Amino acid sequence: MSSTSFLGNLKDNLWTNNPIFIQILGICSTLAVTNNLINTSIMTVALVFVTAFSNVTISLIRELVPRKLRMITQTVIISFYVIIVDILLRAYFPEIHKNLAAYVGLIITNCIVMGRMEAFAQANPPLISFWDGFTSGLGYMAVLLVIAVIRELLGFGTLFGVTVFPIYNPVDGSGWFTPWGIMVTPASAFFLLAGIIWAAKALMNRPVAAKAPAPAPQAATVGGKA
Repeated sequence: MSSTSFLGNLKDNLWTNNPIFIQILGICSTLAVTNNLINTSIMTVALVFVTAFSNVTISLIRELVPRKLRMITQTVIISFYVIIVDILLRAYFPEIHKNLAAYVGLIITNCIVMGRMEAFAQANPPLISFWDGFTSGLGYMAVLLVIAVIRELLGFGTLFGVTVFPIYNPVDGSGWFTPWGIMVTPASAFFLLAGIIWAAKALMNRPVAAKAPAPAPQAATVGGKA
C-alpha cells in the first residue's frame, strides 16, 4: 500500500470526511462527555482503539463471514473490544469508569465504528483497514477535544482539572473568573458543534468560491439603451 494512500486516508478522516462535522456521527457522546477533558480524552482513546482493532479484525476474516451474518459478526467483534476497554477502565481508572461506563458501552452502537467496518474494512487489506479505523478515531477525537477545551475552560476555569482561570470568591475577593453555567450543560456542546460544522464547511467551500469565474461585466447603458 503506497504512502499516498495512507496520507489520503488520513486527510479524508481528519478533514474532508470527518465522522463528526461531515458525516454527523457519534453525536451522543459529543454532547455528553465533553465538559471534562479527562473524560473526553479517555472516551476518544477508547473509540480509537475499538475502531482500529475492529477494522483490522473484520478485514482479516472478511472472506470467511457469510454475507447474511456480516452485521451480527461485526457487532460481536465491536463488543469484544469494548469489553476489553471496560475491564481496563474498571481495573485502573475506577472513578473515570463510574463516570463513563454507560457511554463506553454505547461504543458498541456507535455508527462511526460500524460504518468504517462496513464501508472500508470489508473491502480492504488489514494494514490500511487498521489505519482507516485509527484515523477515523483521530477525526472523532480532534473535534471532541476542541469542544472539551472550550467547555471545561469556560464552565470550570480549568483544563484537565488544573486551574487556569481563578474563580472569583466574593468572601475574600480572590480570583476574577465567573464560570459560564451553560457550558456545563449539553446545550453548549450542541451549539459549539454547530459552530464547528459551520466553520469547517466555510473553509472547505472557500477554494471553490475562489475558483468560480467572475460574472461578465455588463455594457453601460445610456437612456435605458445599450
